[in-house]
Amino acid sequence: MKLSDIDIPDNVKKSLSMIGDLTPVQEKCVNAGLLEGRSQLICSPTASGKTLCAELAFTKAIVERVGKAIYIVPLKALATEKFNDFKEKYGHLFKIAISIGDLDRSDTYLADYDLIICTSEKLDSLIRHHTPWLKDVKTVVIDEIHLLNDAGRGPTLEIIITLLKEILAGLQIVGLSATIGNPEELAGWLEAELIEDSWRPVELKKGVYVDGKIEFNKK
Repeated sequence: MKLSDIDIPDNVKKSLSMIGDLTPVQEKCVNAGLLEGRSQLICSPTASGKTLCAELAFTKAIVERVGKAIYIVPLKALATEKFNDFKEKYGHLFKIAISIGDLDRSDTYLADYDLIICTSEKLDSLIRHHTPWLKDVKTVVIDEIHLLNDAGRGPTLEIIITLLKEILAGLQIVGLSATIGNPEELAGWLEAELIEDSWRPVELKKGVYVDGKIEFNKK
C-alpha cells in the first residue's frame, strides 16, 4: 500500500511526499480503521513506523476540522524533539504548540492551537484546571504508553487516560509502544484495537563478541 493511495487530505500527502510504500504496521493500522477515528494500541519494534501512524491520525482529524489533537510524551526533551519535527512537517498546515512548563496554569492560549504536545504531568494539570478547550480534542496520542507500568509516571498517565475517556465522547486514542508485556489486556482497557507487527527495517541479530570476533546465534 502506498501513502498516495490512502484517505488523507492532499496537502498532508504533499507534506509527506518523501514517503512511498507504507510499512507493514502502518498498512495494518490503516486497514483497521485508523483514518476513520478508531482507537488503536500499536505495538511494533523501534523504527517500524509507529509515529507516522499517529501523525496520519492527528493530521486527518485536524485538517478536516474534526477536532484538536494532543500528543503525550513522558519527557520534556522528547516533547521538544516532537515539536520541532512536527513544526517542520506540518507548521504550514495548522498551529502547533508545546506545553511543558508551569503546572499551575490552565494555559487558555492553547485554545488557538490545533496540536498540543505535552507531558502527562502537564496534561494532568490542564484537566484539573478544567481547561475549556479540552472539549474540542478528538485525537490523543500516547507515546511510550508502556510507561503505564512505571512506578513514577504510570499512575498519572492512568488517571489522565481514565479522565479523558470519561469527559470526551468519541475520543480516538492512539497508543504507541515497542515493549508491552500484556498488550491484549491494555488494548481492552483502552477500548482500542490491538495492532501488532514484528517487522523492522534492519534485522536484529543476537551474538557474542570475543577476541575481535562476533558469533551470532543460529536459528
